[in-house]
Amino acid sequence: MFNEEDLLQLSALQHMLFCERQCALIHIEQVWSENLFTAEGRIMHDRVDTSKHETRRNIRTEFAVPLRSLRLGLIGKADVVEFHRKDDAWKPFPVEYKRGKPKHDNCDKVQLCAQAICLEEMLNVEIDSGALFYGKTRRRDEVVFDKALRIETEETAKKVHELIKSGMTPRPEFSKKCKSCSLVQICMPEICSKNNKASRYLSRIFNDNLL
Repeated sequence: MFNEEDLLQLSALQHMLFCERQCALIHIEQVWSENLFTAEGRIMHDRVDTSKHETRRNIRTEFAVPLRSLRLGLIGKADVVEFHRKDDAWKPFPVEYKRGKPKHDNCDKVQLCAQAICLEEMLNVEIDSGALFYGKTRRRDEVVFDKALRIETEETAKKVHELIKSGMTPRPEFSKKCKSCSLVQICMPEICSKNNKASRYLSRIFNDNLL
């Protein structure tokens, strides 16, 4: 169990799975830069956050729900949590809004699963599934919180705590996904990851000055 002062932002899990260096830049070095993709995502989240709650038939919807898990050491906020009425009980169903389209990896699913684990701990309930709503496709994709996804979520949370505790930012590794990263101009992966040419050049200059 973690203490309150040791809790990390739940969003760090998504950053970690997208890129460890991005996660470190944001959560260790406190670096942030916005681009078109992050701006569109922020606007989408702001629109969701403007509402408080609403009720339609057997579904009560709460917006911007605070989350916390002392077991995983996470704190954050859910875009939307729907409470589906079943008999005399209300069952939570978290919904996360994303600006793009479904990804090939599990970074969005892990973030949603972490939200569910927080709700389970806070409300003492079991949550079987949730949904991801993507702006590009304009539809929901249901996510089942099975054993494999829960294990991946817990392992990712552990890795994030270890990374931030180390205080070390990983070296850059250039890949296709760098083009969509808002920190690409700060990270400079194309320059810094090409056989360390830049670092070798600076090292050579430093050594020459010592002679």
